[in-house]
Amino acid sequence: MLNDTIAAVSTSLIAPGAISVIRMSGDETFEILKKIFRSNTDTYEGYRIYHGFIMDGDLKVDEVLVSTFVGPKSYTGEDMAEINCHGGLYVTRKILTLCLKAGCRQAINGEFTKRAFLNGKMDLTQAEAVNDLIMADNRDNARLAVNSLSGSIRRLLMPLMDEVVQIISNIEVNIDYPEYDDVGIITSNEIKPMVADWLIQCDHILSVAESSLIIKEGIKTAIVGKPNVGKSSLLNALLAEDKAIVTDIAGTTRDLVEGDIHLQNVTLHLVDTAGIHETDNTIEKIGIEKSIEAIKQAQLVIVVLDASRDMDEQDRELLDLTANKNRIIVYNKQDLVADKLPLGISAANCEIDQLTDKINEMFASNQVALSQPALTNERQIALMTEARDSMIAVRDSLEEGVPLDLVNEDLENVYRCMREILGQYSKEDLLDEIFSRFCVGK
Repeated sequence: MLNDTIAAVSTSLIAPGAISVIRMSGDETFEILKKIFRSNTDTYEGYRIYHGFIMDGDLKVDEVLVSTFVGPKSYTGEDMAEINCHGGLYVTRKILTLCLKAGCRQAINGEFTKRAFLNGKMDLTQAEAVNDLIMADNRDNARLAVNSLSGSIRRLLMPLMDEVVQIISNIEVNIDYPEYDDVGIITSNEIKPMVADWLIQCDHILSVAESSLIIKEGIKTAIVGKPNVGKSSLLNALLAEDKAIVTDIAGTTRDLVEGDIHLQNVTLHLVDTAGIHETDNTIEKIGIEKSIEAIKQAQLVIVVLDASRDMDEQDRELLDLTANKNRIIVYNKQDLVADKLPLGISAANCEIDQLTDKINEMFASNQVALSQPALTNERQIALMTEARDSMIAVRDSLEEGVPLDLVNEDLENVYRCMREILGQYSKEDLLDEIFSRFCVGK
């Protein structure tokens, strides 16, 4: 329901702070505000700050500043008020309770931004970016969110959407209104290069999107090796904490130990696995099975070999097991040997710069997603992939000589997918776009 007035605390309710903000939005915002707020006026203009007191009957609850916004020029597109009160938990909850008693409804999660979307203040990608920015835990995630929040994805997709509509428009008008002289006849040979160019642009968008997803979500990284090569020491060195138990006893790690690390170009979701080897121990077998499963799911595998020992059959089996994975092979215990080895590290001494430099180098290209518009989540990427699949079907149909009117369904699905990324699609949208381009019916 968009015809009721909602309220919620916009700041934290976990711990007290200097100030708290209680936000209201809806048609009755200012009428409700009059019931609980005493100031030198009872007429509220937009984009003003009013000083006064929140009242519970005749009792002053807090001295506050109230910011007012008049729809449609507000965050939600509705009349809004934000009560800036002192940040005590009791006071904050008390003022929210008074808002609810005066006629507000408690807002559900994300409802203010949902109203902004439904009222046309932002598209769906911008709404998703609001939450991404709130949840961002590092600089790069925040930059991705800010780019999306500014409408960059809409600007990225509009040229491709325009090309699709242009193709559909010509086909539709040729079919339905062949008598109009101002509409040129379009042929398959004219459409083919347009489709090929569209697919090139789409592939680039999807490539950048995969990079943005890696930046945003990080990658699953398994640290693997046979027992006692220093996997747990490496995990601890990367995390800069004693996350995993380290001993001289082989097979100490019998379950998966996990942790996250933010490097310069990527976030790693690390998993320290049990040493992979032959054993009759039931518990160790379970740990090894989990290790093998972790390798299958990992996007990056760090294979740890012991620099102080010659490679043996277990090492070779491990290299075979990870041969088809995106992997880095490191030689631990470099401090115990005289010769410098490629990617030699000493996890026990936290000498792992060669490894972290290698990882940053591997994912440096992902930084391109920070300098240009990019799709940023699985929903957006899945829809763009579906659009690409439909356009490939168009390309294949044209190559097979299928009549133009029969490829329109796939073209319409391309358009639908891209509009759905923005959260804005209906059949009427497409028709409006088509017929706004021609003088049909004049």
